[in-house]
Amino acid sequence: MSAQPIPGQPIAGQPTPGEHQPRVGLVIGAVAATLLLASLGQTIVSTALPTIVSDLGGLDHLSWVVIAYLLASTVVAPVYGKLGDLYGRKVVLQVAILIFLIGAALSAFASSMTFLIAARALQGLGGGGLMVVAMTVVADVIPPRQRGKVQGVFGGVFGVSTVIGPLLGGFIVEHFSWHWIFLVNLPVGIAALAVIAAALPARAERIEHSIDYAGFALLTGSLSAIVLFTSLGGNTFAWTDPMMIGLAVAAPVLLALFVWVESRAKEPVLPLKLFRNNTFVVTNAVGFIVGLAMFGSITFLPLYLQIAKGVSPTESGLQLLPMMIGLIGASTLSGTIMSRTGHYRWLPIASTALLVVGLLLLGTMQIATPDWQVGIYMFLVGLGIGPTMSVGVTASQNAVERSMVGVATAGTTMFRQIGGSIGISVFGAIFSNRLAAELGGLGGGHAGGSGAFNRDMIAALPEPVRETVLNAFASALHPVFFVAAAAGVIAFAVSFLLKEIPLSNVVRKEPEAEIAAEEAGAAAVAAAPAYPSR
Repeated sequence: MSAQPIPGQPIAGQPTPGEHQPRVGLVIGAVAATLLLASLGQTIVSTALPTIVSDLGGLDHLSWVVIAYLLASTVVAPVYGKLGDLYGRKVVLQVAILIFLIGAALSAFASSMTFLIAARALQGLGGGGLMVVAMTVVADVIPPRQRGKVQGVFGGVFGVSTVIGPLLGGFIVEHFSWHWIFLVNLPVGIAALAVIAAALPARAERIEHSIDYAGFALLTGSLSAIVLFTSLGGNTFAWTDPMMIGLAVAAPVLLALFVWVESRAKEPVLPLKLFRNNTFVVTNAVGFIVGLAMFGSITFLPLYLQIAKGVSPTESGLQLLPMMIGLIGASTLSGTIMSRTGHYRWLPIASTALLVVGLLLLGTMQIATPDWQVGIYMFLVGLGIGPTMSVGVTASQNAVERSMVGVATAGTTMFRQIGGSIGISVFGAIFSNRLAAELGGLGGGHAGGSGAFNRDMIAALPEPVRETVLNAFASALHPVFFVAAAAGVIAFAVSFLLKEIPLSNVVRKEPEAEIAAEEAGAAAVAAAPAYPSR
């Protein structure tokens, strides 16, 4: 049985009623502001991508503006989790915000696609810390069961940013310049810094620490090789190109070396014993696949709306509202259910089923598909994405000992973003190859490379050619959503493997030890001889 708190005594690891309790609201506000900043960095670019690539480069570069941010934020996530555990959340979070803002400012002044991609990578180096450290802060002050509701609210904050981001990005591109979509991060970042300075206490004590630099380098190399291979293969380079073969060999070799180093590291950047934790493994597998579907949808739906449907960037942002409403509602509701019941196992099962249905329906879209019908499809996708965001973090934090909450949270964020990085890369390759095949019959004078197309240029094409191009864009997106749906089926199946650890009202140090003891006790009762009742 788990230890029960003594009446009148503060619970270990939680704020006392007198001195620290009033700060909890400020902490939640600081985390919300930080998550808003990080998620805006991802979503505000989506509706502006067609305009950016038509100004700085071709359509084949579209994925890289997002990949650079996602890849950088993914590979540094485990390190931020470890640094937060060692140096304290406040200083690490402040440094991450400053790096993020510098990257945003440099992105605003980019004059070439190469410069923009490099600046977005720097922005991602800061953004990786925002998600991880902010989510971990909550585990320091709120017990798991109450944390479910808070994580649901944070999922809603992320959903709000996915509404505000595309809308704001579309409005800025349409009325000003795409450069301002990066500058708008600056006031939000300054506000987040101010709230964090007021709300979070600095760590007073100093502790011995050891950073696993070798593990970080090997993990970075392996993840980079995976994303580069999936992004460049079959598009920029043939699959049999020596560079592609080198990347295909490097990824598993570096990953194997990473595992070897982590098994011997004093302070591993990602402890291998986490992968013996059922909750951590299953929730992250589901999060990986849902991240793949989420970032793929957010990236390619504006392209369908702006190119195939011919709407403006602002209108494409507005037409994404159904998906965001579904995401916000499902995330908030799932968080409330977790807090009231202490259970969560069925939530990822139900949500991934809805996600598969929504993605399959998106794969049937044509130019003539009514807007209201597309809105229903998007709403279903949002319902499928929302619960996994709040369940994954809450369940993982509840399932590990307190000393590993930081790296467990970092792992959850990392796997979701790995899914996003690989998803965008794979979907970008699928879309580009299918579009090239669809446009193969057009002469060079009209096609001019797929990257030359934008809404205005397509409108100027002769009617027969324009109709062919529009149908080609719509058809090229079908395999993207069908592949995402197939991945969703895998996530649905994996969800059934989740072994639930009921959410606790106190901060437990060894949750899995408690569960093992309870299972041993139940087994002993079952094995005891039965006696007839009197």
